[in-house]
Amino acid sequence: MNIDFAKLVESIGDAVVISDAQGIIIYWNPAAERIFGFSKTEALGSTMDFIVPERLRHRHNEGYEHSMQTGTTRYGDKLLTVPALHKSGKPLSIAFTVSMIFDENHKAVAVAAVIRDDTERFTEQRVLKKRIAELEAQLQ
Repeated sequence: MNIDFAKLVESIGDAVVISDAQGIIIYWNPAAERIFGFSKTEALGSTMDFIVPERLRHRHNEGYEHSMQTGTTRYGDKLLTVPALHKSGKPLSIAFTVSMIFDENHKAVAVAAVIRDDTERFTEQRVLKKRIAELEAQLQ
């Protein structure tokens, strides 16, 4: 069976974003356009700063640089949920996994992220937690 992975990544419902060793976006699929509101043309050649909330950019960039230098990430097998930004300025909650990409000398050259918009679930969970706290307070 011959699978066309390029077509798969273009049609998948989750965003696939790849950035190079300097943090420059080199791949942005249609789901990334839908989730974040930025076109492929707007995203390619930029850093992730336009979707990372300002208060988290320094930490994100430090972590990214560390991963590129060491070739490791603590998020490779964990689902990470973080705030993000839509082009409109609307806050998002995204869940994602990352994978380091290495050259033939095993030097880290890029990071691929598979990202899902988790805003609806995050909001529902927040409402439920608030409601539980209210009910528990009534019982006391």
